[in-house]
Amino acid sequence: MKQLLAALAISAGLFACQSRADDAAAIQAAQKATIDSMNTANKINEAKQHAIDSMKAVNAKAERSRSNASSGNDVAAAPATDNAAATAPAKKKGWSHTAKGAVVGAGAGAITGAIVNKDRLKGAAIGTIIGAGVGAGTGAIVDHQKKKKAQQSAQ
Repeated sequence: MKQLLAALAISAGLFACQSRADDAAAIQAAQKATIDSMNTANKINEAKQHAIDSMKAVNAKAERSRSNASSGNDVAAAPATDNAAATAPAKKKGWSHTAKGAVVGAGAGAITGAIVNKDRLKGAAIGTIIGAGVGAGTGAIVDHQKKKKAQQSAQ
């Protein structure tokens, strides 16, 4: 009986040592994966910054050609303006304030509803609906005000 207990104790000790080695390997693998993902994110950010810089250069070139055209050098500036317009991409429209308000309101409502209500899921669902409605309403007001300002400045 003593031999059986001793064998079990020794085998448990060996397995415990082995799991620590596995844990250390898993930790190192996780650290390597984190570093790799950070390096990938940095490369993506560098590529985005390069694209932004090149677009700024294209916009600056187009602006220079427009200023040359307005200064009276129409013959030389006309081909450059057409070329700049062909290479410059169309400006993205982006989200309206109504959509942004709905998304932000839904998130805030879900968090608040989950905290306030005892039934977390039900509270989050109700909070999401109410928050999205309030946020969309607020965003619609802002959109309407901006539209009014744009119309007034155009006149």
